[in-house]
Amino acid sequence: MQVLISAEQIQARVRELAAEIHRDHPDGVHLIAVLKGAFVFLSDLARAIPGSCSLDFMAVSSYGSSTKSSGQVQLLKDLESGLEGRDVIIVEDIVDTGLTLAYMQQILQARSPRRLRTACLLSKPSRRKVDVPVDYIGFEIEDKFVVGYGLDYAERYRNLPHIAVIDPPL
Repeated sequence: MQVLISAEQIQARVRELAAEIHRDHPDGVHLIAVLKGAFVFLSDLARAIPGSCSLDFMAVSSYGSSTKSSGQVQLLKDLESGLEGRDVIIVEDIVDTGLTLAYMQQILQARSPRRLRTACLLSKPSRRKVDVPVDYIGFEIEDKFVVGYGLDYAERYRNLPHIAVIDPPL
């Protein structure tokens, strides 16, 4: 396992993203984490945002137990609160093909938020199948399989404080 992004680098970038989000949404923001991978990022991001912020969670899947996206997105858990008239930010762990994020942006935009933006910890632009807007990006990375800081392989490694590259078995 090779460390790609250290815990210190992650924490510094999360603080910068929180400041950008607060600058753009000084009256508060509603953060929606995409489970399970984004829960660690959401937790640190929410604590770093000064002022008002509320939280909710969605669960979607396009991977199943595979390391590659199936291209079919399934909603597993919906929100518990409405979005109408709110400033909303989707908080993603990683944007890979863009298919999951495009699906989420479409269904959430239909719920009439005042603004809908996206923050992701990691972006893999070389893997995009659809062009999706991402407003706040922590780090752009190459096409490597990564774990840690909420990201997993077969439900393992989410607890690592850093992002690491692994070669999962096929």
